[in-house]
Amino acid sequence: MSLPFQPDPAFWKERRVLLTGHTGFKGAWLAFWLTRMGARVTGMALPPATNPCVSDQLQIDTLCDSRFVDIRDPQAVDAVVSDARPEVVFHLAAQALVRESYREPLVTFATNVMGTAHVLDALRRAPDARVAVMVTTDKVYRNREWHWPYREDDALGGHDPYSASKAASESVIESWRLSF
Repeated sequence: MSLPFQPDPAFWKERRVLLTGHTGFKGAWLAFWLTRMGARVTGMALPPATNPCVSDQLQIDTLCDSRFVDIRDPQAVDAVVSDARPEVVFHLAAQALVRESYREPLVTFATNVMGTAHVLDALRRAPDARVAVMVTTDKVYRNREWHWPYREDDALGGHDPYSASKAASESVIESWRLSF
């Protein structure tokens, strides 16, 4: 089976990439792939939450410049962005657990909404940043309990703190995209 496109290793070679959430499952695999393609990855995340974890098994801390930073801290985010001088950014960092969002709704909103705003605001001052891929979830859409997939033009919503915080982060992303 062939992919509809083949990633060009020449594009990624020595490319400065900032990856938030590099200690999570998807972030660790993305860091692994990017470094294999030749990118210079700076990871920004909290320490891994589980033991064992995929980031330890893939030895991500040996493959990239791994920074343990809470994205709720705007000065720390600014410092990492300034040091990394990213050209490409993948923002995956989040409080991503629905049950945890019920236990700690304010932490969920602070991380997912304000953390995203802190990353975007730091990127506003990053002269080399050319593209930012901001990852959220399909849970941003108002749950209509229907049987087909949601589409990007469906209404945002979310009745639980996780879904609502990710829908709100979509609004933050759109605001920064249109404003800056």
